[in-house]
Amino acid sequence: MSVSTAVAAKPSQTTSQMPWMTSAFCDDSLSGDLGPTGSVLHFPPDRAIYEEGDPARSFYKVVSGVVRTCRFLSDGRRQIDSFHVEGDVFGFDIGGEYRLSAEAVSECTVIAYRRRGLDAAAAVDDRLARQFFTHAMTCLARAQEHSLLLGRGTAVQKITTFLMEMAERGACDQVIDLPMSRQDIADYLGLTIETVSRTLSHLERDGVIGLPTARRVVLKDRRVLRGMMA
Repeated sequence: MSVSTAVAAKPSQTTSQMPWMTSAFCDDSLSGDLGPTGSVLHFPPDRAIYEEGDPARSFYKVVSGVVRTCRFLSDGRRQIDSFHVEGDVFGFDIGGEYRLSAEAVSECTVIAYRRRGLDAAAAVDDRLARQFFTHAMTCLARAQEHSLLLGRGTAVQKITTFLMEMAERGACDQVIDLPMSRQDIADYLGLTIETVSRTLSHLERDGVIGLPTARRVVLKDRRVLRGMMA
C-alpha cells in the first residue's frame, strides 16, 4: 500500500489508482475490507479532510477515530449530517464536487481511494455496481430517518435515539465513550448545546443513564431508553 501522511494538511490529490476489486463490500456503510491500494492519511482533531465545493476526486475509509460530515450555513451555523466511525466509508458525492465538508472529530486515520478507479470497476462489474447501489439506498434511508428526527422529534427523543445509535455502533452496548463534544451533538440533532446538556442531566437524574465523565455515558435502562425514542 502506498502511504502518505498529512497531519496538518488536506489529503494529497495524487492518490495511486486502485487495482479494483478483490473483496466484497459489506452492505452497512461499505465497511468490508476494500482491499485495493490507497493512501493512508492522518488528521488531528478538527482538521478538514476536504471542504464543501472541493473537487470530489477521492472517497475515504475510516481506519481509526471518528469523522463528521457537515455543512456551514450562511449565518455561520454548522449542520452535521453524519458521524463516521471505524470501517465506515464516506465521500461518495454525486457530481464533481463535494456537497459537504468532512472533518476529523478525534485523532483519526483514513485511507483515500481514487474515485476514478471505482467508476471504472463498477462499469464492468455488475456485482460491485449492485453493492454500491445498495449502499446508496442505505445512505438515503439514513438521511430520511435523520431528517424526520430533526423535524419531529423532541429533545428527549433526539438524545435517546442518538445514544442508542452510538451504542449500536460501538464496541460495548452499555458504555459509550463519546469522541464528539456536546456542541457536535447539538449540531447533529438540531439542538442548542444547553438543551443537550440539560436533557442528559435529566436522563441521569431519572436513573436511565449515568454520566461518570462528560464524554462517557452508561446506559442503565435500555428498555426505557427505547420507549423514549418513540
